[in-house]
Amino acid sequence: MKRYIKPVARANGINKNIGWHTFRHSFGTLLKANGEDVKTVHELLRHANSKITLDVHTQAVNSHKRAAQSKVVQMMVPSVGQKAGEMDPQKALVGA
Repeated sequence: MKRYIKPVARANGINKNIGWHTFRHSFGTLLKANGEDVKTVHELLRHANSKITLDVHTQAVNSHKRAAQSKVVQMMVPSVGQKAGEMDPQKALVGA
């Protein structure tokens, strides 16, 4: 870690304190971001229970958070995100 990883990280502008556990957190987060189910991530990280996996070792990736939020907004206000003059696809089907 001291000889190879930290010097390379610093040379690439990463000045945060990193350790082996950083890779564990990143691994769990990337597994979840790739759509793996909680049980699979839990077993790969070898936790005693799934709650630890969800609470400690995974973080939502920003693009996934934005997409989830956009889906809820779209459900509540279907016209959000449409260009001016563009018809709502649901209304287009009703009128057809």
